Amino acid sequence: MTAPRSGTGPSSAGGPAEPPPPARPKFAAAARAALADTRRRRNLRGATAALRDREAAATRAAADWEELREAGRAIRDDTLLNLDTHLEELERAVTEAGGVVHWAADAGEARGIVTGLVRAAGATEVVKASSATLREIGLDEALEAIGVTSCETALADLVVRLGGDEPSHPLSPAVHRDRAQIGELFRRELPAAGPDLADDPAALAGAARDHLRGRLLRARVAVTGANFLVAETGTAVVLESEGNARMCLALPETLVTVAGIDKVVPAWRDMEVFLQLLPRASSGDPMTACVSAWTGVTAGDGPREFHLVLLDNGRTRALADEVGRTALRCIRCSACANVCPVYGRTGGAPYGPVLPGPAGAMLTPLLRGVESAADASLPYASTLCGACAGVCPVKIDIPDVLVRLRGEVVESRRRRPVPTPELVLMRGLAWTMGDPRRHEAALRRGTRWARLLSRGGRIRRLPGLLGRWTETRDLPAPPAESFRAWWTRRRA
Repeated sequence: MTAPRSGTGPSSAGGPAEPPPPARPKFAAAARAALADTRRRRNLRGATAALRDREAAATRAAADWEELREAGRAIRDDTLLNLDTHLEELERAVTEAGGVVHWAADAGEARGIVTGLVRAAGATEVVKASSATLREIGLDEALEAIGVTSCETALADLVVRLGGDEPSHPLSPAVHRDRAQIGELFRRELPAAGPDLADDPAALAGAARDHLRGRLLRARVAVTGANFLVAETGTAVVLESEGNARMCLALPETLVTVAGIDKVVPAWRDMEVFLQLLPRASSGDPMTACVSAWTGVTAGDGPREFHLVLLDNGRTRALADEVGRTALRCIRCSACANVCPVYGRTGGAPYGPVLPGPAGAMLTPLLRGVESAADASLPYASTLCGACAGVCPVKIDIPDVLVRLRGEVVESRRRRPVPTPELVLMRGLAWTMGDPRRHEAALRRGTRWARLLSRGGRIRRLPGLLGRWTETRDLPAPPAESFRAWWTRRRA
């Protein structure tokens, strides 16, 4: 694939340099708060169990489900292998339809393009139909820095914003909150809802609708993501259940869509496959309530300006790797998160800004690299049980990608001038086990010390850095006599 052209249109070039984002903690450290919150874990467990049941029923009901999965895999693979051609076709089609295409090499360039467009429109408030891509580029913080208020229009995203939370789930970001918590939040943060707002879903949805209606009607700029980009016609497609994205598409004067270059689909006939795959794998529905598609601008109907920001942000690097390319098949359905035992206990926040669950553990280090400790920890946020691969609608072997990424993490650590404690330990073990006499001596001494640390046949806390192993598990005390010693004594 050829490198994309530089971004076009307004940007923040020449403005003050952005401060570096704060370092994220490693996955294990970031997960501690979620693991300690029993109410959050209970809410998450109930929601993911319900989604699993719905998805299983929906896929069983489709007699050709496996054929659909294979078709989805084949289309995605062929698209990614010829992505440069499809992107050029997409740009031509969008331009011919009256839209403007901007190319963003990274998140900073995408933020600059969007904030420049908002400034050019003279808007002080932006409505959003949020997506993982908007969160990936950190758009909210960029808009806030230029004095622009961003308003989430999806109910779950609104709950997350009002509560100052991190999204918990790709499909329903506020799944960690129950209706009582949402009711309390609305009564506190939405004065117009009144102190007597009930906790039932209809009342909560009505309060959110009243809060958002005026903002949608007066908005001059809307920013959305896209589930798919049809290269043949230059059309962006969004699947949703509430209709908020459709209002964002129709009411404002300027519409900005930010989407990864991997969202391209060659032709409309391919959408027949994905409009069956995505709803069943995502929410367990045979089809989505609202499927909105928009192509450029039309005089007297919808926005006067349409801007499509195509984001690379590491995707080209992943595309160049055979294993990484399979990960870019992902259509962001969340099926893998619903079956993941790790995600089911931690929720989405510890995975960082790209995507939660197994897909995030795979895509975040692929797009961002494994140089930072936080990104390097994500491939290890998995039991490698394989459940995610079994439900993926486009047949990504997620455990295989995670194992490959773990190898990259290990190789990156080898190049450090000062080896990590783990690497020093492993090198010491390799040296010890490389000679039978050293191995025997280490076993005798290790057994003696381990039995001194044990209580009731279990070692509950190892000393030093080894103590991290026993933070969440007990270690059985070794037997007084090793198998090798027992075998030697029997043969004597």
